[in-house]
Amino acid sequence: MWYTIWKYRYHIFCFGRFIMKIGFDSEKYLEEQSKYILERINGRQCERLYLEFGGKLVQDKHAARVLPGFDENAKIKLLARMKEQAEIIIPIYAGDIIGGKTRADYGITYDLEVMRLIDTFRKYDLSINSVVITRYEDSPAVNQFITKLERRGIRTYKHYFTKGYPTDVDTIVSEEGYGANPYIEVTKPLVVVNGPGPGSGKLATCLSQLYHENKRGISARYAKFETFPIWNLPLKHPVNIAYEAATVDLKDVNMIDNFHLEHYGQMAVNYNRDLEMFPVVKRIIEKITGTEAEYNSPTDMGVNRVGFCITDDEACREAACQEIIRRYLIARVDFKKGVISAESLERAKLLMDEVGKTVYDRPCVRPALDYVETKRQLDPERFQNVVAMAMELPDGTMVTGRSSHLMVAGAALILNALRHLCGIPEELLLVSEEVLGTMQHLKTDILKRDRSTLSLEEVLSALTISATVNPVAETAIEKLPLLAGCRAHCTAILSGADAQIFHDLRIDTTCEAEFSTNNLYLG
Repeated sequence: MWYTIWKYRYHIFCFGRFIMKIGFDSEKYLEEQSKYILERINGRQCERLYLEFGGKLVQDKHAARVLPGFDENAKIKLLARMKEQAEIIIPIYAGDIIGGKTRADYGITYDLEVMRLIDTFRKYDLSINSVVITRYEDSPAVNQFITKLERRGIRTYKHYFTKGYPTDVDTIVSEEGYGANPYIEVTKPLVVVNGPGPGSGKLATCLSQLYHENKRGISARYAKFETFPIWNLPLKHPVNIAYEAATVDLKDVNMIDNFHLEHYGQMAVNYNRDLEMFPVVKRIIEKITGTEAEYNSPTDMGVNRVGFCITDDEACREAACQEIIRRYLIARVDFKKGVISAESLERAKLLMDEVGKTVYDRPCVRPALDYVETKRQLDPERFQNVVAMAMELPDGTMVTGRSSHLMVAGAALILNALRHLCGIPEELLLVSEEVLGTMQHLKTDILKRDRSTLSLEEVLSALTISATVNPVAETAIEKLPLLAGCRAHCTAILSGADAQIFHDLRIDTTCEAEFSTNNLYLG
């Protein structure tokens, strides 16, 4: 039989059962956050609030990992509660369209991410006002994107590079600066500005609109929504350090908000870019309104209440430390692929050292490495290029799987996990050997693929086919959702296709920074 289950009882003893402790109250967060945002609109008889929304509005898996109990879709649900008052503007930087900038988490370009965001907002019945091309350039790629949106009924606007930005405030706040941009026609009291990623032009869009609203005699305000860093947690709290680990490529650094400390005598945490930009933003707002700015610090600008909804600080600390380890392992792979610099990798390592952790504090790392080492000691020639994966199941059992001529390590791992969850004895097959053989025949003899080894998706397809005639396979498929939230580690870099399936199964997967083959294209 090509797969076996291995139980690492040592890990069960050391790390206990894989039951994540809840440390965050999502329902309280929704109540408190929506109330606080509405207070910003109503508090000073404001007719309109422009809310710059940073981070992910949907599927915020980072927040869910470091704040166990956080609903990864909490922010979009928050806006859905206020949908009668809210509409959404989506800015995207023209240079990101031209350069084909890609989101690492979804593997799609920023222009496609805009379309995905629109579909998501519509699913929650939220009003899409328009898409804004910031720092517009007359480029075929940009113009084609605009045409594509407009032919699907999406309004688009072109905003240009702001003359005088960032130092010449008099020029910025003039007809030559923000005045050169068209006014985006809005109707609702809350305007959420959310982009496909960093540098999309969210702040510039908000300030440009403030200028035009003021010219029209409309009382408008600006506020910022950023989940991380959490301003009312200590600077060196693991949850805040995890934010730095997540943004090593952006060189974000958490700092004490000196403006807040000086004005209020209260410690608050912010990050370097907001602190650097605050004096400029404050002067621009004062120039637009003709009055002293209402904000005395970058923290004042924020509306984030997430820190008030933590219910178990220790649980969040533990989860954040796991995230910091995870980010370091990802950084090693990204460096190997040439995606990040050596400086970013070193920064990720220093952050992990700062919380006193190593990669072996991620329970599934050592079993995967030990499995490979054991196999190579038994038969160095046969197992020289073997790849293994390990995963901790909800009951604390550590399951492994290895690559073979038949299937990749990830596929063997999932079959082993399902076998354990179902309590299936080894003599009962989950997948028909005939089905697997037929699929390999299709790959090599008909489609003429170079490799006959079945991917994770192909093995899951084989399992599904087997389920039509095999009740055991049908039972196993029903157990797949139980793997959500499990942590797994692979001794080689996963293929993009396998990585996507693990993502879809909601399994938190990391890898060693080693390629499974020397082939540059197929590898």
